[in-house]
Amino acid sequence: MSLLALKTSVQQPDAVAVAQRLALRFAENAANCDRTGTFPADHFHALFEAGLLGLVTARDHGGAGAGLETAQAVISAIAAGEPSTALVLAMHYSVHAAISRGTWPPDLAARVLEANRRGPALLNNAQAEPGMGSPAHGGRPATTARREGSAWVVNGRKSFVTGLPGLAFAIVLALTEEERPRLIQLLVPLDSPGVSQVKTWDAAGMHATASDDLVLHDVRIPLGDLVAEQPADEPLRRDEAGGHVFFTLLSAVYHGVAVSARDDLLRHLTRHMPTSLGSPLSSIPRLQEGLGDIEILLATNARLLRSVGRDVDEGRGVGTDPLVLRHVVIDNAVRVTDLALELGGNRGLRRDHHLERHHRDALTARAHAPQAHMIRSMLGKAAIARAT
Repeated sequence: MSLLALKTSVQQPDAVAVAQRLALRFAENAANCDRTGTFPADHFHALFEAGLLGLVTARDHGGAGAGLETAQAVISAIAAGEPSTALVLAMHYSVHAAISRGTWPPDLAARVLEANRRGPALLNNAQAEPGMGSPAHGGRPATTARREGSAWVVNGRKSFVTGLPGLAFAIVLALTEEERPRLIQLLVPLDSPGVSQVKTWDAAGMHATASDDLVLHDVRIPLGDLVAEQPADEPLRRDEAGGHVFFTLLSAVYHGVAVSARDDLLRHLTRHMPTSLGSPLSSIPRLQEGLGDIEILLATNARLLRSVGRDVDEGRGVGTDPLVLRHVVIDNAVRVTDLALELGGNRGLRRDHHLERHHRDALTARAHAPQAHMIRSMLGKAAIARAT
């Protein structure tokens, strides 16, 4: 095997252990990432050197060929160290999982896979826009693609592009300027002329995802560089298998945040010994019970993530379970970080104890589409349809 292939290959049984070791290193930089919002490029160089950027890439293409159960565990481990890194990695894995399923045109897949063998060639979708929001809510993009000779000329602005400063490629959703418009998804190298970035990300948490705006001004992309296309008068098509992967990996990020909150809380409660108490805070029954609540929520999340991941890997039908997973795991993660703040007392609000950062990071999860109320509505309508 070549050196390039080795860079993207790691044995599956070792992948989680490798991720846990890297997470310890990333954790040392997590507070700085939160404070500055600087994209942690060095983390992705470390992930590349460790072979984790190719975790879900097929073995035939130099990757580990790992399934969803392993991938979610790796994402949770990284998130426990530095969650912005984990979210960008989850997006990268989601796209590469689609490539492994054969949903991409072979020539585009080969280009992306080769780049991923050579270095940290991160990629993500660029679909949301300032006016439209997420395409999950309906509506057509304002970003346009006009045919000119052998190229598409693309103009528009995309919002909330997770990991933008570190991406090599973006898959850009655009509306064609044709008699019968199409929705197309173009593979756009982000070093193309006419591509620029505007720093706009200023959310409560997950600061180092640098989910900024991507601006495209007369960007020329070859006509054949289409990842997907469909009539514009149809709702945006979603790959069901891709949704299973995405929702599981997204949820795994925030489970990792909750695990880190629990660990930081435990360090505080077991080490802090008020003079008036004469023993660690962890000896107080009320705090022990609160920790028990946290353990139940974390055990629920971990079991759901493993179970859905394994079912997908083994080809069992999962129906809407990944949507339920996304709802339950994220709600539980927010609850865990809220409990950690409550049980941590005054020190829980101090930045050097990190609990407030974990809570802000977990709250940010609620912005991901489809939001919890949309999931409940979909499930409720489906239940009514079955009953009538």
